[in-house]
Amino acid sequence: MANSFDLHTDAADPAGSGPVRTRSKEFATRLGAHLTRAARGIRWYMTSLMGDSAYATYVAHQARHHPGAPVPTEREFWRQRMDDQDRNPGAWCC
Repeated sequence: MANSFDLHTDAADPAGSGPVRTRSKEFATRLGAHLTRAARGIRWYMTSLMGDSAYATYVAHQARHHPGAPVPTEREFWRQRMDDQDRNPGAWCC
């Protein structure tokens, strides 16, 4: 039983455009899609871990739960966040 990544076939076109080449292209396309998805997942994880999306998340929360409330600028948000961390250091390692 052949799987979707099997590159062996009994019939091959001497011009090089037969089933083997088609399956190679399918394999490369699927592999590229998997690698792209993995790279996007890693990027999402790293940006979430570092807090790069914190302001966008905050603005979305404010709009959803506190419509009409003033939303600080991104600069004000980060200044307030850093001030809060300085007042309440939590579990900093250093």
